[in-house]
Amino acid sequence: MLGATPGWPAVLADGPVLLRPYKRSDARAWSELRIANQAWLAPWESAPPGPWAEMNSTRAYAFVYRDMRRAARRGDSMPFAVCLREGGRERLVGHVNLGNIVRRAFASAYAGYWVDYRVAGRGVIPTALALAVDHAFGPGGLHRIEVNIRPENGPSRRVVEKLGFREEAYHQRYMHIDGGWRDHLGYAMTSEEIAAEGGLLTRWKRVHTPK
Repeated sequence: MLGATPGWPAVLADGPVLLRPYKRSDARAWSELRIANQAWLAPWESAPPGPWAEMNSTRAYAFVYRDMRRAARRGDSMPFAVCLREGGRERLVGHVNLGNIVRRAFASAYAGYWVDYRVAGRGVIPTALALAVDHAFGPGGLHRIEVNIRPENGPSRRVVEKLGFREEAYHQRYMHIDGGWRDHLGYAMTSEEIAAEGGLLTRWKRVHTPK
């Protein structure tokens, strides 16, 4: 059964941004979104060999969905579909995952995310990541969230820098992506760093809201 992970499954929302568990019925929307974003996403993702359209087809989604559910059942991850609610409709626009969860004395996870290039720059993914981190530090029972990003990936780095993640490491040849072993910058945040501000979403709203 689901629920092996503290705080999971969960639905999180702030304004038009909604995070929820994936559904089988997301297959077509996920596939269309991934295929439309090939140029935007492919340089930054570790992916199995094969044509992008094939690796992101509705058939491939069945395997992705199964693996996400299994990982969530084991308590290894919290995979969220990021949706945008506009005009009375909800549409899939991205993904946030808290993965490689380790409990007990470490109480940590790695965060990964991506967003549709057509809504990038609108604050959707910083809001989504802030929601996920606050949930992780609250009902999720975690203490530390790490994010590792290629130095060349400016848009992804801006997300964590806007939210106030600390840059704390440089990992040489960290992950095999786009045909080679790529360096990554390591960012991190612990629950104590945002507790006094009322959480990461509160911090994001404070710095994001125009004066």
